Amino acid sequence: MDLHLSSAEPSTSEREAVDAAFAALAPAAVEAAAADRPTRSAHAGHAARSRRHLLLPLLHAVHDAEGWLSEGALNHLARTLQVPPAEVYGVATFYAMFSVEPRAPRVVHVCDDVACGPNGGEEVVAALAGALGPSGGAGEAADGAPGDDPAGPGGPDRPAACWVRSPCLGLCERAPAVLHQRAGEPDLSQAPATPDGTVEAATAPFDTTGDQASAADDAFADTAVSAPQTRTGAHLRLLRRVGVVDPGSLDDYRSRGGYAGLRRAIELGPTRVIAELKDASLTGRGGAAFPTGVKWEGVAQSPERPHHLVCNADESEPGTFKDRVLMEGDPFGLVESMTIAGYVTGATVGHLYIRGEYPLATRRLQDAISAARARGYLGEDVMGEGFAFDLELRRGAGAYICGEETALLESIEGYRGEPRNKPPFPATVGLFGKPTAINNVETLYDVLEVLNIGGQAFAAVGGGRSTGSKLFCVSGAVGAPGVYEVDFGTTLRELLELAGGARGELRTVLLGGAAGGFVMPADLDVPLTLEGARDIGATLGSGVVLVFDEAADLSRTLRRIAAFFRDESCGQCVPCRVGTVRQEEALARLERDAPIGSRETELALLDDLARVMRDASICGLGQTAPAAVMSAIDLGLIAAPSRNGAGHGGEAGHTSTNGHGGGR
Repeated sequence: MDLHLSSAEPSTSEREAVDAAFAALAPAAVEAAAADRPTRSAHAGHAARSRRHLLLPLLHAVHDAEGWLSEGALNHLARTLQVPPAEVYGVATFYAMFSVEPRAPRVVHVCDDVACGPNGGEEVVAALAGALGPSGGAGEAADGAPGDDPAGPGGPDRPAACWVRSPCLGLCERAPAVLHQRAGEPDLSQAPATPDGTVEAATAPFDTTGDQASAADDAFADTAVSAPQTRTGAHLRLLRRVGVVDPGSLDDYRSRGGYAGLRRAIELGPTRVIAELKDASLTGRGGAAFPTGVKWEGVAQSPERPHHLVCNADESEPGTFKDRVLMEGDPFGLVESMTIAGYVTGATVGHLYIRGEYPLATRRLQDAISAARARGYLGEDVMGEGFAFDLELRRGAGAYICGEETALLESIEGYRGEPRNKPPFPATVGLFGKPTAINNVETLYDVLEVLNIGGQAFAAVGGGRSTGSKLFCVSGAVGAPGVYEVDFGTTLRELLELAGGARGELRTVLLGGAAGGFVMPADLDVPLTLEGARDIGATLGSGVVLVFDEAADLSRTLRRIAAFFRDESCGQCVPCRVGTVRQEEALARLERDAPIGSRETELALLDDLARVMRDASICGLGQTAPAAVMSAIDLGLIAAPSRNGAGHGGEAGHTSTNGHGGGR
């Protein structure tokens, strides 16, 4: 392959970062590669292009070390993987957590989304603006910070830190939240974040030991699950080990029932495990609710080889954090459940694609995978039972669209995370064109429970297509935000009571997240099932329950949701690319009480946009982007402005400070 590169060359540290990561990920290819990786060589062609799936981890390796991706680094990546430089650049610029422009080695991502923004996020933004300058700016070097240390990742002329607005960071129960993305140091999260504490963390002395991240991990360890169920003795299934087991100890996991599920699966064999999943009527918990047993059976019976397994841990729906809690608090549970899935579907490698904004969950899963591999629970002969299975962890880099299953596959393969047309579906043509089982994190933990109590016992909880228990992410104006596990069929009112009840006078509940819809107080007795939500025109989605009281600024909330979808659209199809922009613009005009023509004209435009996006978008992002907005219109939550321009609840006339949609 001929590569036409620019004259830019990587720095020594950039070259070392790429080469070290490449050697670790593809050791067999290193010996065959020429030392200078010429633009045309014997190690090009099909063999080199088959390593394109290493592009995302190699981009992470450079960005983790340097804080940005220079033209020289991108050229070196293109030579290393024999990928055209334009395509390397296209992938690098697709993800919000990567920068191809020089910037401070520390970047503070401040969540200003629907849960964090009104609950302290804007105060954190104001403090950072005062200390570091405007959003995305160069910032100011602080004494002892990376910008002052020639040995640090910034070099002598780079400032210490900058900050940007961010969509939901998956820490809604501890709002407000920030993520510190730090070159040469482990990333860390802060939640609840305080203005002074955030500035202090951003400008602290450069730490090569990882002690700051360790301290942050320790702080999170005691509060990984904020749901008071763990303190009241409620019967828990999925959360039973969270907050109890040591997430870093394989022995502690085994002492609390760990790996009993895998042993049971081996006793039953793949066919009977699938039968148990069908008896359980287990459906996917990521929002699509597809029968898990049917999916696994389709992959297991496919004659095409090899088979692949993918865990979708790219939990990016605003207001969703249940998967993060499971991965942080019980990481070995995910390793075990993926091993079961691999055994049943005939996959020898599992790909765990985790959200880039989850540094603690990533570290704990990496440690769990290493420990399981060292003890024979992963590898060529799992537990001495004669089958091979291993796990590869892939970090996302800030792209909500990669939660869509085919976009996720594209991302793993080293391409931009743009959804594929379906059919064919991943169960027949998935990762690398082979049969692939893709499951959500919560779904995989449910498999452990099915094997623990049996399919029929699992189906006895709830009913219909809604069997077993369900995790809900309760945040906003409630007494005790957190992850709550309840049986399907529990009412929304009972769930809110479990979470301490609404603070203030309840106005509405956003059910299912930004892609869901609003529920009014009159509907609180709806049973939380797939069928019950459908009956009131709502959806359970990924389990978001975001509560708003009468003081909430719903106009701003809706505009923030619209801005989120505008920024997160991959841009592949016109209905979504253009429709999300026009939707946000119409809501901005309504918020300012400056409609084109009249308010009725703007509402009619929003309705037309919604119809086009629902009917013509390629994937679920565009199809559900107008869901919350249209739900609010139908329920009258977007009120007509009063004569003095101060609509219901003081919403009209308010100008959002987040017109850029979180900087994504």
